Formats: sequence, C-alpha cells, structure tokens
Amino acid sequence: QVQLVESGGGLVQAGGSLRLSCAASGRTFSSLAMGWFRQGPGKEREFVAAISWSAVNTYYADSVKGRFTISRDYAKNTVYLQMNNLKPEDTAVYYCAARPQRGSLTTAQAMGVTSYDYWGQGTQVTVSS
Repeated sequence: QVQLVESGGGLVQAGGSLRLSCAASGRTFSSLAMGWFRQGPGKEREFVAAISWSAVNTYYADSVKGRFTISRDYAKNTVYLQMNNLKPEDTAVYYCAARPQRGSLTTAQAMGVTSYDYWGQGTQVTVSS
C-alpha cells in the first residue's frame, strides 16, 4: 500500500509560482515512479509531469513544458512540482500519483492516467488573470 498526501496549492496571479508537495508513505519511495495529474471542473484528468524511480527520467505535458519542473527528495519521501509562469488555464485540482516501477519506465507508462496504482486526494490550484 502507498499513501499520498498533496499540499502547497493555493491562489496565485497569472505569472506567479507555486510549489506542490506530495508526501509518500507505506512503500519504499525509491521503488516508485511518481506523477502529477490535474483535473479542472468538468474536465477529464490529464497528465502533467512524471519522474522515474531513479529521477533520471522526467516527462512533461506539452502544455507545461518549460514552466513546470518535477523533482523528488528521497530523504523526505516527497515529490515536488515547481510551477512557474502560471496561467489561468493551469487552474485545476492537482493529484499526486505513484506507480511501482520494476526496471525501465516507458513514456506511455509515465504519462498514462491508467498506469498509476495510487492517488492522493488532490490540492486546489487557482490562477487568476
């Protein structure tokens, strides 16, 4: 079992920054690929960013590439999503997700919403114009 708790969401103006955190427990953190997804009201959950168990590989949705950065701190069992130059269209509930990783992580596995086994409760991010 893996438990995930997100934090760091809030209200910011366009062009501002936020850093989301996701604390993991219940399983060896270094064995997990981690991802961030988001879901706006009335929209489907969509991929945002992911990082492999070794942190060697990262993946980003085209809509956030160059603005968001995913990272992880093994000592704290925490994955982060640094969000810069936020836009109103970034407004959504952001979810942390975990996937046991055994060996290589494919791009499809990293980016697919159905690829992850564990999910947090989400944290709201609202970006005003």
